[in-house]
Amino acid sequence: MENKTLVVMAAGMGSRFGGLKQLEPIGKNGEVLLDYSVFDAKQAGFNKVVFVIKKAIEKDFKEKVGNRIAKTIDVDYVFQELDEIPNGFTVNPNRVKPYGTGHAILCCKNKVTTPFAVINADDYYGKSAYEQIFKGLNNKKDYSMVGFLLKNTLTENGTVSRGVCEIGSQNELINIVEHTKINADCTEEFNGTTQKLLPETVVSMNLWGFGTDIFDYLEKGFIKFLEENNQNEKAEFFLPFLVDELIKQGKKQVKVLIAEDKWYGMTYKEDKPVLKQALDEMTEKGLYNF
Repeated sequence: MENKTLVVMAAGMGSRFGGLKQLEPIGKNGEVLLDYSVFDAKQAGFNKVVFVIKKAIEKDFKEKVGNRIAKTIDVDYVFQELDEIPNGFTVNPNRVKPYGTGHAILCCKNKVTTPFAVINADDYYGKSAYEQIFKGLNNKKDYSMVGFLLKNTLTENGTVSRGVCEIGSQNELINIVEHTKINADCTEEFNGTTQKLLPETVVSMNLWGFGTDIFDYLEKGFIKFLEENNQNEKAEFFLPFLVDELIKQGKKQVKVLIAEDKWYGMTYKEDKPVLKQALDEMTEKGLYNF
């Protein structure tokens, strides 16, 4: 069986949450959300994990998460830093936040040599999602994405942003449109008005499957991004934007696979008790054994 890698984006700053969500204890024995994600990924067949982090959290991350996970699966690290940019460019001195998810994956170019899946560190995707994306990686030509039903991705503790997917007759991704400020009842606030979204709407939660050829596309896309946006210290090079370009240019198809499980996350501090209860219940049922 061909090796497959899980890439975990864990360099975000967690501004809405108020701290480093990657290191927030959730389980009864101090497990963090990543323990559950890697457990599910390993069961699905993944045999390596690459964590994308910032150098500033390396020591804490390894002590609280990485060293423990490394006992069960091959682990490597990539650092997403502002100075990780192509020759000929300089870092905007006013920039503080990372360059975005596209840059995070580009930083993995020299560490990832197999088909790979991408996840967020602060999302719980569920076992079926990893099983689906693992199978999707067997497609050597196209990319893949696991979509979730909107109703399964919301929180009672505030609004969220979701990428609403348009899907073709062959389950191929046609388009993703970012919708912001979506409430728990599937209504979206926009310019003082509200609109209702269908609960069964398929949305992206940044669970992607790629071949290593994505790195060449990312490299070219990031250069273009810097040429156009380097003066804007808040602009970000988003992974879905690049994927959307590849689809519209006819260079790639992205197969959409639908997850069966409910998504959980920690967008807000208040989300933690709900997530903890759900994971404790799953552990008691034998779904997790750390």
